[in-house]
Amino acid sequence: MGDARIGEGVRVLILGSGKAGHEINAIGVAEALGGRYEQRRVDPRKPYLWMSPFGPVDPRDAALFDPPWPDIVLASGRVTTPYLRAFKRKAGSRLFAVFLQDPRFARRGMDLIWVPEHDRHRGPNVIATLTSPHPFSARRLAAARAAPDPRLAALPAPRCAIVLGGPSGAQHFTAEDETRMSAAVRAISAQGFSIMATPSRRTPPSLLAAVRAGLGEAPGFVWDGAGDNPYASILALADALLVTGDSANMVGEATVTGAPVYVFEPSGGGSSKLAGAIDALARRGAVRRFDGRIERFTYAPIDSSGEIAGEIVRRFALMRAGAG
Repeated sequence: MGDARIGEGVRVLILGSGKAGHEINAIGVAEALGGRYEQRRVDPRKPYLWMSPFGPVDPRDAALFDPPWPDIVLASGRVTTPYLRAFKRKAGSRLFAVFLQDPRFARRGMDLIWVPEHDRHRGPNVIATLTSPHPFSARRLAAARAAPDPRLAALPAPRCAIVLGGPSGAQHFTAEDETRMSAAVRAISAQGFSIMATPSRRTPPSLLAAVRAGLGEAPGFVWDGAGDNPYASILALADALLVTGDSANMVGEATVTGAPVYVFEPSGGGSSKLAGAIDALARRGAVRRFDGRIERFTYAPIDSSGEIAGEIVRRFALMRAGAG
């Protein structure tokens, strides 16, 4: 993890909720801090689960709060809120409490809250960024370029990443969307790009099949779940990216590359919040909505993980100085 920005000997703990998106956010910030960190997933029993974020912690987890306490706790997800509050009550100013996303409760008790820019919550202990934090730092992508996944390294340049999501609570992919996806992959291949495609756990088989159909015999790689997911290498090697517009996290991760990012929006359902996040990235010049062709454009890579980590370092130092 390189030299610790946060200082040697500082203990960082991640409290996870079991939701991948939440935990990816926290890992991204922890890695940007540069020091060592531990992870602990909380899984309160009923009725403590039902009472989150307002209620107490599950008594079976009482030993978690015994000293020595961590110096910084990063939490995300409704069920982690009581645990972060309990840590802060026990350790006071010796512990810096960070919540990622809006905790909806006990906001004043957090030392720092991160929210995406489209979230309306603001305050003296709030930092808002254009994209969500994630672990795909410039340093990690540079390492992936230096030692790329051999399944991708053999593909001729230029290369276009196809990053696939899937149905969410607000959106879904129709049969027409799958036809459009096939046509998009076919058009991008015709421009001379090799294709590097990776699905997520939400990707329906029919959408992945549409990518394969569009690729045909053109140069490309479609991850089928065998072996490690080469997602970091895909981001690192991409000269352009086509990302499905069902996840702000995925679109934001793509913008760390500085390569052109195109958004393929599903037509089923809709989310005004997600559309607003994509609009904000478009205004920054980092993304465009896909209209049938990849064009080259440039922008400064967006690293929200580093921005949030820098604010934690600054505030943590002030807290320690005040406590001393």
